[in-house]
Amino acid sequence: MHRTHSNRLFAGCRAAALVLCLALAAASSQAEVRVLRGFTLIDGSGAAAAPNSAMIVDAGRITWVGGVSQLKVPAGAEVVDLTGRFVMPGMIDLHGHLGLTSGMMLDTKSYSRQTVEHDLKTYASYGVTTMLSLGLDSDAIFGVREQQRTSRPAMARVYTAGQGFVYKEGIGGGISFPGVTTPILGTVADVEPAVAEQARKHVDVIKFWTDDNLGKAKRMPFDIGKAIVDSAHRHGVRVVAHVYYLEDAKRLSDFGIDGLAHIVRDQPVDRELIDSMKRHHTWQIASTLSREVSLFIYAKTPDFVSDPFFTRGVSADVIQTLNSPAYQQKTASDPNLEKYRQALAMGKRNLKALADGGVRYGMGTDTGVPGRFQGYFEHLELQEMVDAGLTPMQAIVAATKSGAEFLKAADLGTLQRGKWADLIVLEKNPLDDIKNTHTIQAVYIAGNTVYTKERP
Repeated sequence: MHRTHSNRLFAGCRAAALVLCLALAAASSQAEVRVLRGFTLIDGSGAAAAPNSAMIVDAGRITWVGGVSQLKVPAGAEVVDLTGRFVMPGMIDLHGHLGLTSGMMLDTKSYSRQTVEHDLKTYASYGVTTMLSLGLDSDAIFGVREQQRTSRPAMARVYTAGQGFVYKEGIGGGISFPGVTTPILGTVADVEPAVAEQARKHVDVIKFWTDDNLGKAKRMPFDIGKAIVDSAHRHGVRVVAHVYYLEDAKRLSDFGIDGLAHIVRDQPVDRELIDSMKRHHTWQIASTLSREVSLFIYAKTPDFVSDPFFTRGVSADVIQTLNSPAYQQKTASDPNLEKYRQALAMGKRNLKALADGGVRYGMGTDTGVPGRFQGYFEHLELQEMVDAGLTPMQAIVAATKSGAEFLKAADLGTLQRGKWADLIVLEKNPLDDIKNTHTIQAVYIAGNTVYTKERP
């Protein structure tokens, strides 16, 4: 029971009615208690799956978790039998975008609190219970975030980079997405005011783009990148960057950047980068392998277009577009199509090398722009990570515990006592086949059911 609710109950009490008020408060508290039992627990920590598990959730938090044989059901609690099911933490996407896309069309002018919340609900329906929105937000995002942090949200929890930084001759932000508000940097002198403005808004991270879009623009000069990292750290804010090239990743890691928002894709990562990332605690926050898939897969009808798990989250217009010969021909005519396939292969190779080398990594997708579908692509990302050589357990830990650790969200990411009950109920074991994450029966955020298979 929320403390404010308890206070309201007691505020109206007179001494003669104290016993009645205590009874009402107890009843309200009991109504908040839910017991889940009979499932196999994959708690997100990397520990072995635990059959015949049970969990007590009170006011949205886990107050007890263990074996069914040790369970003591609190009086008045709701009991949910999950025999034969599998429970894992809700997923955390460390690279997504919000409120910008309608169907297959970019629609930056329609960005609003309503479009943001629509997307957060879509994420939640696919078991993505937390996401980091990286650099394309308007200030409407802060009201959503603050409301969530003082309540029990019924949609995906949001963290934000606010407005990301771009180089005046580069890519990203409002340069790549017209209509998006973007700090444009031309010199080192432009950095401090831009960083101070985002820090004033209490962004969770600062994001900037350093890439040339395969030679179509100019990469951000290193002195500007270093100035962003140094200034942000002086303001107590961590920094992540959009990268493509190994050279950029090395230099930014040496500058002490906190995270790389894409995997290196131009050449194999080497020991120099791995050592630098470990030395400076630089995370590979997202490999965004599913992003690379989206750049070439629509040259023909993707298999997932007929997958009910995909179609339940998109409109009929999206299906029509993806089946359209004209749209497929447009994709197929891209002169860089083969480069995108090569970038995916290189990204997979590099993710495996970083993981084996001991670099910290999370899960991220770059979803929320046309063709990168929120919710579904997070599951596709897990598949690509496993295809890259990670185990299903490694992919799940990256998408849960590790994501929470990067966000410094101590009460998220694993299903342990004291944490928020953000979880997914699955019909099949994802450790047997990562595609079994598609078998969602229910999603809970802060103990509240936000999606059920029977009632999408």
